[in-house]
Amino acid sequence: MSMAGNLRKVTSLGRGGPLRRVARLARRRPRVDLSHPARSPLGSSVVNCVTYQDGVRTPESVDLVDAVKRVRSRRDGFVWLGLHEPTDEEFAGIAELFDLHPLAVEDAVEAHQRPKVERYGETLFAVFKTVCYVEHEELTATSEVVSTGELMVFTGRDFVVTVRHGSHGSLGPLREELEADPRQLAKGPSAVLHAVADHVVDDFLTAIDAVQADVDHVETAVFAEDGARLDPGRIYQLKRELLELKRAVVPLGRPLEELATRPMRVIDPEIQAYFRDVSDHLSRAAEQLAAFDELLNSILQAHLAQVTVAQNADMRKITAWAAIVAVPTMVCGVYGMNFDHMPELRWRYGYGLVLGVIALACLALHRGFRRNDWL
Repeated sequence: MSMAGNLRKVTSLGRGGPLRRVARLARRRPRVDLSHPARSPLGSSVVNCVTYQDGVRTPESVDLVDAVKRVRSRRDGFVWLGLHEPTDEEFAGIAELFDLHPLAVEDAVEAHQRPKVERYGETLFAVFKTVCYVEHEELTATSEVVSTGELMVFTGRDFVVTVRHGSHGSLGPLREELEADPRQLAKGPSAVLHAVADHVVDDFLTAIDAVQADVDHVETAVFAEDGARLDPGRIYQLKRELLELKRAVVPLGRPLEELATRPMRVIDPEIQAYFRDVSDHLSRAAEQLAAFDELLNSILQAHLAQVTVAQNADMRKITAWAAIVAVPTMVCGVYGMNFDHMPELRWRYGYGLVLGVIALACLALHRGFRRNDWL
């Protein structure tokens, strides 16, 4: 059955309008953005719907409602439903089918949430920030270094619903990796939750490794010969992008610690050990970000110090040339006074002697300033 059929079947479960609008919306979209890898061929928010039994993907093609009924009747396996940026109308029927809490549904649809893990009865709701490094030829004061999105995971006893916001962080490769390891996938929905968390944290580390190249480049540019002329906006922009990355990494520490240590019905006890490993990787990412932040602060201070030193050097040069120019100004000022007995007024060599004295005095000052690195 097609994906539109899935949505129509979900609609038939409802008592009122919200569920029927899900199916109508799926049929109403004539234009499909096939260039977007996250959208389904029908243009709806449903990316994929798969049933797993004993860690193996069931080969038969069933719709969502039948899949849920079959899983719950057998009390074995689970359903994994993937969504991308669903609307309120699209998500209403799914929320009713899986009995999802309205507050969690609101967070999943509207996005812009802080990383967290919340429990609503026997359903676990997790929010992750996804991160992608943005390639750029040269770091400027307006360059985008990291792009962020969001990934929400509803985990129940027999279902997993993933809701993704943003143009990156596709879970297709992750699904294939899990299906290649049926033993791990047989542990249930908590195995999917762990795989998603591990996938998100691995993306953190990948982005941080790429950002390190930008930090190294800025550091090299600051300590180059013309480092004082470096645009400080590049450093500030990199710090702002690091702040965006920290907002995704740091708040996730406590939720992962709870998943690794706090007993939960939804989480298989064997999976909690894997969450500890993910938490360790996240700690490494947070430590690297803290190190980058301190390093950028040091780089910025070094740059400001270089600017100050360059300004002081310019002021010394200006002062030195002003002192040199002051010598002929003083001598010429004496000869420019209007009185009868000017020095060497009627001596034939007086003019040349005065010019020579001026030149020697200026040369002596120039050598003295050069010796003291003022010029």
